[in-house]
Amino acid sequence: MKSILRLSPFLQIIWFHMRQKLFFSERPEVIYAVGDVHGCLDLLHILQDKIQADAAQETGAKWIVMLGDYVDRGPKSSAVLEELITTKPNGMLRFCLAGNHEESMLDFIRNPHRDHRWLEFGGIETLQSYGIPWLPDDNRQLRAAVQQAIPPHHIAFAASLPSLIAVPGLCFVHAGLLNDVPIEQQEDKNLLWIRPSQQGAPSVPNPFLTVHGHTPVRNVAMVENRVNVDTGAFMTRRLSAVKIKSDGEITVMTSDSR
Repeated sequence: MKSILRLSPFLQIIWFHMRQKLFFSERPEVIYAVGDVHGCLDLLHILQDKIQADAAQETGAKWIVMLGDYVDRGPKSSAVLEELITTKPNGMLRFCLAGNHEESMLDFIRNPHRDHRWLEFGGIETLQSYGIPWLPDDNRQLRAAVQQAIPPHHIAFAASLPSLIAVPGLCFVHAGLLNDVPIEQQEDKNLLWIRPSQQGAPSVPNPFLTVHGHTPVRNVAMVENRVNVDTGAFMTRRLSAVKIKSDGEITVMTSDSR
């Protein structure tokens, strides 16, 4: 659901109401779910190489699911987006989910101004990665700089990212789910922003395992019906993933593992 009449072409690309949710009736033999990259292109390259090498030893269908937050905080947000847009893993499908940082970046692009909250949690670093070293004093100049620096295909990519991917027994989101709400009725504001403490205790166990990022933890955390894969790459210099096989076996992989 995109576009509103009488908007400039730049804004038409990013104007949307709700993100797509993807449901699959079958799951692949192996899924690699990668936590929050946050502009750490070097760590992404290391982890991608390890995933490719590991996947070469596996048979059957193999997916990579990126759990969102590709931009902000780290130094190479623009290059991370370009990598995800233009490169394809060998012999695998890659799905990229939306994170709250992509959502905030798009909100800023719609109406760039110097006191936007995005600039307080990583937006400055992202703008620097696009060649905007400082914020112009005038918001009109800021808007012009943003429109000139950020490629339309980056904006279109961020706007098109789904908020949820579900296969039998597994659900992948950026932040988490509101428990006791049917998966089809989950709202994007929760899928992209909720914290584990806000999810509530389910009245009955969920019939699936939720795999998410968003809330940094020291090590990949498996708690009850969810797995948190965000190990704070921009702070710890450790990007993590989980390998989930169709038989339920889960293995942790990191950019610094040997």
